[in-house]
Amino acid sequence: MRLPITVGTRGSPLAIAQTRHVCGLLVAAHPALAEDGALVTEVIVTSGDRFTDRPLADIGGKGLFTKEIEEALLDGRIDLAVHSMKDVPTWLPGGLEIAAIPAREDPRDVLIARASQVCAGLADLPAGARVGTGSLRRQAQLLARRPDLAIVPMRGNVGTRLRKVGEGAADATLLALAGLRRLGEDVEGMAVLSPADMLPAAGQGALGIECRSSDERTKETLAPLVHPPTAAAVACERALLEALDGSCRTPIAGLAVPDGNGGLLLDALIARPDGSACHRIQRVGAAGDAEAVGRDAGAALRAAGGPDWFAP
Repeated sequence: MRLPITVGTRGSPLAIAQTRHVCGLLVAAHPALAEDGALVTEVIVTSGDRFTDRPLADIGGKGLFTKEIEEALLDGRIDLAVHSMKDVPTWLPGGLEIAAIPAREDPRDVLIARASQVCAGLADLPAGARVGTGSLRRQAQLLARRPDLAIVPMRGNVGTRLRKVGEGAADATLLALAGLRRLGEDVEGMAVLSPADMLPAAGQGALGIECRSSDERTKETLAPLVHPPTAAAVACERALLEALDGSCRTPIAGLAVPDGNGGLLLDALIARPDGSACHRIQRVGAAGDAEAVGRDAGAALRAAGGPDWFAP
């Protein structure tokens, strides 16, 4: 190994926690990396972190969380980068690749309501409740089930969104359970939503470690961190996005899980942002055919939506 290894990350508390987790995995696989200075973390401020007052779809999409980090990779300033896979665009810049995807954390969403409200699920939200979210995926599924709800635009890190709910900016919000667990947050009264009620984003709960395609030494270092079942599931979900040419302007959700017979079960949907229409399908296939399963599901959803569904 070439030392030190410089790891790039966003500066949010969750991003730092995820990077520490990956560094711990690296040390477990390569004890020499436990030496002082062997692993160096470089915090990189991304456009997605700077512009938190507008929806992602209005300022360039989720790639704003990776752009500056990937520039640092291509420039050689860092050796690898840790991302939440749900933030990684479908197409990577030339010369870069996701070299390792470790085991996935729980991909489900959670509903967190104000302390004065007890909500075991979406049905318990009061009529007309204000739900804070910046995700069109969550918004569309919420309104499909509860058209009476009022959506309040809300972005920011986990702590910011919890604070806003506590201060009354919204009656409730939705967060990824994986992020709360990685932060060690145990929010009183939070309700874990089943995928049947709130299908997660593609890649949610999974981390991706990106490096230069030409950097064989770094790829060898990362190889022990690959978790094949998670890698197959994420490949399936990302193939779904690719087939749909998904963007932050299109509510898309997808979750691939083991089917109990050595294969994958993909649950996927597309929806209108206002929840007025939704198409949902399931596909089963071999883990070795993960990408084909995702593409097939994407093609079926595109056909179900019709030619105008994904029009600009």
